[in-house]
Amino acid sequence: MHREKPLKVDFLVLGCGIAGVRAAIELAPAGQVLVLTKGELYESSTQYAQGGIAAALSEDDEVSLHLQDTLVAGDGLCLEEAVRILVEEGPKLIHELIEWGMKFDRNGTKLAFTREGAHSRSRVLHAHGDSTGREILRALMARAKSLKAIGVQPYAFVLDLIVDGGRVVGAEYLDEKTRRTHKVYAEAVLLATGGLGQVYKETTNPTVATGDGVAVAWRAGAALSDMEFVQFHPTALYVENAPRFLLSEALRGEGAQLRNIDLERFMPRYHEAAELAPRDIVSRAIVMEMHRTRSEFAYLDMTGLDAAHIQKRFPRIYSTCLESNLDITTDLMPIRPAAHYAMGGVATDLNGATSLQGLYAAGEVAATGVHGANRLASNSLLEGLVFGAYAARAMVAQKSALRTASASSRPAADVPAPSQAPHPKEIEKALCTVRSLMWEKVGVIRSGDQLRSAVERLQAIEIPASPPSRPYYEARNILETARAIARSGLARKESRGAHYRTDFPLKDETGPPKHSFVAKDSKVAFKPNAPALNRTHATAS
Repeated sequence: MHREKPLKVDFLVLGCGIAGVRAAIELAPAGQVLVLTKGELYESSTQYAQGGIAAALSEDDEVSLHLQDTLVAGDGLCLEEAVRILVEEGPKLIHELIEWGMKFDRNGTKLAFTREGAHSRSRVLHAHGDSTGREILRALMARAKSLKAIGVQPYAFVLDLIVDGGRVVGAEYLDEKTRRTHKVYAEAVLLATGGLGQVYKETTNPTVATGDGVAVAWRAGAALSDMEFVQFHPTALYVENAPRFLLSEALRGEGAQLRNIDLERFMPRYHEAAELAPRDIVSRAIVMEMHRTRSEFAYLDMTGLDAAHIQKRFPRIYSTCLESNLDITTDLMPIRPAAHYAMGGVATDLNGATSLQGLYAAGEVAATGVHGANRLASNSLLEGLVFGAYAARAMVAQKSALRTASASSRPAADVPAPSQAPHPKEIEKALCTVRSLMWEKVGVIRSGDQLRSAVERLQAIEIPASPPSRPYYEARNILETARAIARSGLARKESRGAHYRTDFPLKDETGPPKHSFVAKDSKVAFKPNAPALNRTHATAS
């Protein structure tokens, strides 16, 4: 494995989605910033975010209502301090985005808002109908490119964090173009690596969402929190032998209805808000109807809506579905839930600081407590924007207190390269087993027996050793992330938010709601909602 001379920068940002780029912009005035991204510059979950970004900016809305809606959706597990920061800072940062050239959709001169599930007001901003994330990333990247202190390195796959005396001082990465590994040292490192949907057989996430940030933090010894809470988006387009394409919740906000295979509308039987119920409830209802009717899918029905409006409002969804010979204005759309978003992740305080000195996290990879047990629709882009900026400010504030790394520091883990490479099909076979296990036993509806079986079988799986390559390291990260999710799910003996167990179908009301914490080589522990500054110091023993 060829290694180059180490590089030193002031700040290292791992990830190039909304949280990473917004953080880099905030860091730029304080020093040299290097952003590493494992794919192309625009390849992230942000790029694929359709629905929009929520903020209390309309005339009939209030920050307090957005706060309350988020707390209700989080099913008792939101950290109110974190939610307050989200809803109060969000409008300011969205106005800043607009100043930087972000073009949200408008009705005349006024911003256009739509409503999504569990929102009490129409507060979701969108761009180009259903390409909000793409437009936000365009505006942020344009701003970042204007700042000379920011450098971006694409095709840089982070292998592990570099730890020195219990403090994270950099990272080692593989340059996929040169096939060489490099070390980068920094005074502070930010994880902004996004999600983990590729842990599951069925997911709306792009192929880059392989839980890399969670896995490298885990190997370095950082605490993870609330890993059992994985949100399944209710309506992923179900077409055989094709990736699961997300059909935005905003479609239901515009009036689309859910029907089972017998064409019966069923959501009013499950929740008073029907199709606009919280996502966890809608996903479970769809799965239950699929089981009841012995079907592989249900339908999303938009045939009663104004066709011209739907085509204009959702141009990306409309054109993508046409590629599968489906017209969303005239055809019933086959759908089923798919893994979509991780509420848990690397445990942080309100400033993005993790349990390891020098390491910060923001966006989907982080567990700030802002989403609780179930994320409110369209709060994810807002979280990346707000907490990306917050983490960067904390990194700047602590810069003078962080010493420069020594060149003798080593990666948190070092996997030796074998002399012979396995056939790629061996790695893919192991991955298929992991993903199928997670989908079948750690999915929308769970049970103790299923979770116990998943934990045991995942522990027995090994990824065939391979010379340095992105497929090998991604497979390793997926397996380690899957183990953390399954272990945390087995330990939580209740149903709350996105975590539903048939053997414990009710919430545990014997005490205050508790967050799960787990670290490498330790058992899952639970800690009640506590001041955010204490979250990253919770031990999992």
